[in-house]
Amino acid sequence: MSGDKSANATVQVAAHQGANWRVVCLCAEWCGVCREYEAGFQALQAKFPDIHFAWLDVEDQENVLGDVDVETFPTLLIGSGAQPLFFGALLPQIKVLERLLTALLDAPPAASTVSPEAVPLWQRITGQ
Repeated sequence: MSGDKSANATVQVAAHQGANWRVVCLCAEWCGVCREYEAGFQALQAKFPDIHFAWLDVEDQENVLGDVDVETFPTLLIGSGAQPLFFGALLPQIKVLERLLTALLDAPPAASTVSPEAVPLWQRITGQ
């Protein structure tokens, strides 16, 4: 189990070998909703110790985002291995993320159900 909040989050997500599943929260330091959400996001790691959690500041990591425009916070990118499984904004309630993770772990969707921009973004973030 580990969580990241730094300018090097992308490198740390890519370098983390122990977790096949990853949850990346795309937020901004200036965003009050993000600041409130962060404590719950980090606490959720204890319930999912086999999942790697990372915090990516969209302004500090603009080069990683490429043409992806994050307009709503928090936006989550969740995947397993080389495959993104969810990309989108969530209500800023940690129970919503917890239910989503439980559902994805129980029955991962096909990659084709994820928006086309999620795949290259996942590859840039995870280094795959």
